[in-house]
Amino acid sequence: MEIVYGVLVVLHLIGWAMVLGGALAGLRSATLTPGAFHGILTALVTGIVLVGLASSGVAGHEPNNVKVAVKLVVALVVTGLVVVARRRPEVVTSGYLGGVAGLTALNVAIAVLWR
Repeated sequence: MEIVYGVLVVLHLIGWAMVLGGALAGLRSATLTPGAFHGILTALVTGIVLVGLASSGVAGHEPNNVKVAVKLVVALVVTGLVVVARRRPEVVTSGYLGGVAGLTALNVAIAVLWR
């Protein structure tokens, strides 16, 4: 089961990388790439599965529930921003994409630095 957990962690990080890359790639043209939408869905689904596996004891450790809650709130905000950008592309500006990129970097930093 460790291999499955490890693969899910890799997919989770790839999802966040897709969001960050999609936001940074569109900064100049003020458009969010479609990959960012797929990336945030990947990150959100794999994150929920990872927490479920860790909570069940399969991962070999208990999740830090405060950390998980903070990461979930940030992920939901990023998801909302990406969905709005996809449905209403006229609201997307460079600042908007900078916010998406910044919140994505914040979520990754929380994952790595909060022990």
